Amino acid sequence: MYRIGIDLGGTNIAAGIVNEKFEIVCKASIPTGAERSAAEITADMAAICHTVCEKAGIAPAEIESVGIASPGIANHDDGIVEYCCNIPSLNQCNVCEAVKAGFPVPHVFVENDANAAAWGEAIAGAAKGTSDSIMITLGTGVGGGIIIGGKVISGFNYAGGELGHIVIEVDGAPCGCGRKGCWEAYSSATALIRMTSEKLAECEAQGRKTIMTDMVAAAGKVSGRTAFDAKRAGDEAGAEVVAKYVHYLAQGLTNIINIFQPEVLSIGGGVSGEGDYLLDMLIPLIHDEVYGQGIVKGTEIRIAALGNDAGIIGGAVLGLK
Repeated sequence: MYRIGIDLGGTNIAAGIVNEKFEIVCKASIPTGAERSAAEITADMAAICHTVCEKAGIAPAEIESVGIASPGIANHDDGIVEYCCNIPSLNQCNVCEAVKAGFPVPHVFVENDANAAAWGEAIAGAAKGTSDSIMITLGTGVGGGIIIGGKVISGFNYAGGELGHIVIEVDGAPCGCGRKGCWEAYSSATALIRMTSEKLAECEAQGRKTIMTDMVAAAGKVSGRTAFDAKRAGDEAGAEVVAKYVHYLAQGLTNIINIFQPEVLSIGGGVSGEGDYLLDMLIPLIHDEVYGQGIVKGTEIRIAALGNDAGIIGGAVLGLK
């Protein structure tokens, strides 16, 4: 039994065939062309399904289902992308119907990309074997997916789970959503880069030395790794940035644990590449503040297991919801 997962992004459409062991047998990627019409984009989504089948030598008839991990608000009951700011032509588009027309299979599903990734982690990744889990992605923004009782929780209007937009600093840093002080504005990779840049400017103004200056000159930019690499090298300014970032990250994660009490909370996205180095700083801060700590069994905090394939695998296993 094979399933295809489609990771629909604003830049690329990636698709892969996933087997019964949740392994990707074959995958391919093409540019999205986000400015194009819905008909063109969905036609390419169907076409890439044919492509991966041909590359893998698997007949389309062997594909049980196709699952689409889409940005925006995805109505998984009706197969419609209700709203997608990055690919506006897909607003109110029945992507499942369109893809099925070009690639006839028994079932086509759609889900918000963060929800699909969280579902993938629950079925085949860091939270495998649990019924209550949450996945957080730390990238350009902060995404979230909530699995409770073995079901994706997305609200009555399919727009729930926007965990990056809880406010943790009233009247704080502006967020792209229009609010101020959102967790995303303090715990995304974008926020980490901003904090690093602010620290560099502060050090320059104070005449304070930091190896981050040389690191940025060599790389040509500030990245989400700059402060972490500097801290590892013993740089005091880098350590200050990391401490501030991890503090805010821990505050948000503690709030989420207190609300949902998941068995496993997994962390994905670019910042999660810090692995145990991040967790070793983060977990004690959470344990100090989480409700019921030391009395009830606590949430396990793990690095997400599926990495860049979370969208493909998460999309593929939507048929198992």
